[in-house]
Amino acid sequence: MSKIQVYDPPMCCSTGVCGPSVDPVLPRFAADLDWLKNQGVAVERYNLSQQPAAFAENGVVTQALKDRGNDCLPMILVDGKIVADGQYPQRSTLAALVGVAYTPDAPAPKKACCTPKRDASTSEKKCC
Repeated sequence: MSKIQVYDPPMCCSTGVCGPSVDPVLPRFAADLDWLKNQGVAVERYNLSQQPAAFAENGVVTQALKDRGNDCLPMILVDGKIVADGQYPQRSTLAALVGVAYTPDAPAPKKACCTPKRDASTSEKKCC
């Protein structure tokens, strides 16, 4: 099974979902990474402000930071190769990158417009 590594830009905490203004992409991405873990994928996530050594120890990440600065973050590596940078991919993209089958959730069934009621004059069921 593949290994995915996520190199996040500097954030206040490991997932970036704390503080007064949370980027809505971050909770979704955290859930996507949890989903990958449940599919058997090894996931490692590093935050530049909390784990700078992880960035310095990876030559691929270090070179990208030298070339582009923090604009290359977030950076996603699969088995040591950059597969995405500058944004957080969607779950379907992550699944494809690591070779995991992904089926979007089935849409919820449509509800009837109302509960049918009998028309007293005709005994027929009618929607409101």
